[in-house]
Amino acid sequence: MTGPEDPRRRQAEGAADSFRRIQVRGSWGWLLAFAGGGGAVLAAVFDSGKAAAAAGQDWPPFVLVGGLLLVGLVADEDKLFSAAGYHLAGLPGNGVVLFAGAVVMISVVTAVLNLDTSVAFLTPVLIYTARSRGKGEAPLLYGCLLLSNAASLLLPGSNLTNLIVLGQLHLSGGRFATRMGPAWLAAIVVTAAVVAVAERRSLRTVSSGLAVPDGPVLGLGLAGIVAAVLLVVLLRSPALPVLAVGAIAVGYRLARRCLGMARVGEVLGLPVLVGLFGVAVALGTAGRAWSGPEMLLGHLDSWGTAAVAAVASVLVNNLPAASLLASRVPKHPYALLVGLNLGPNLFVTGSLSWILWLRSARTAGADPSIRHASRLGAIAVPLSIAAALGLLAVT
Repeated sequence: MTGPEDPRRRQAEGAADSFRRIQVRGSWGWLLAFAGGGGAVLAAVFDSGKAAAAAGQDWPPFVLVGGLLLVGLVADEDKLFSAAGYHLAGLPGNGVVLFAGAVVMISVVTAVLNLDTSVAFLTPVLIYTARSRGKGEAPLLYGCLLLSNAASLLLPGSNLTNLIVLGQLHLSGGRFATRMGPAWLAAIVVTAAVVAVAERRSLRTVSSGLAVPDGPVLGLGLAGIVAAVLLVVLLRSPALPVLAVGAIAVGYRLARRCLGMARVGEVLGLPVLVGLFGVAVALGTAGRAWSGPEMLLGHLDSWGTAAVAAVASVLVNNLPAASLLASRVPKHPYALLVGLNLGPNLFVTGSLSWILWLRSARTAGADPSIRHASRLGAIAVPLSIAAALGLLAVT
């Protein structure tokens, strides 16, 4: 008598658990927003001039990531990511070939559309792709997170920390990419190797068939991606133009009722962005009023700078850490970026990408383990930092 009711009961309990998790994550976001807003207000009261300077350095990255997330949303609605996952799953061979293809896809999307866009939209696609092989979800699930952080060294827009530090360097996107290209490639190769070795058993699976998704629409989403890439590469201050591209694309879809505001709000996650911005402004103000961070970095070489940046990113998140450590011109800016971009792979507090990854993975029905991801990061981070710094020194 109770047998037929058990599946419904489990389904109801699962839905309730999911709803409670959403409520907890939403409350956490608003708490961060209030804390960050309070910190920014206190910074302005303490020294309005230095707070304004910190806000001036920090706002472009946050505006840019908002624009890139909007562009990514339209591309996702056009089925561009799901189509890429379908073709990826169709590659011949075992899971090694699939993983290699995923590494390329994650690296390209991260470099072009930002690491937060990568984890938000590629995580469910890669989970779906991995399940087409029957099993072997772990390499693509954890690879998406670790590789998105590792692949965020190439362009200014690939990671918000790049733009915060570049505010002191005044480099174009092209010059930055030329300088960081070898380190970017080294970080990707080392991180991919760590994940592949750790999850080698799951890479032996072969394809068991994949349902054909709806065909992609080569229109507004693709045009938005192309426009965003050109703006990031060619302009020194691409934040507002990229935001305009994303806003126009999303606004068009909203006007045609092809998209809802709830989905837009979910993708942007404004409470978290506002909270992190407030914390970044507060720490940026502190870094301008206190010479401690500048003196510390001034006494360190590239290796020490990267290590301090990696630890700081875990302690206070990489965006506020970048605002603090780059509040004055750093002695080793590229090493600082290596630590800020790769260090977050150590723990969930390291970057916003972790939160987006967890949310996307759970939405797709996966059960990601923070502990396991951190174990992989504990191996990948020192090795990838060493490889990136080695190539920076050589080039």
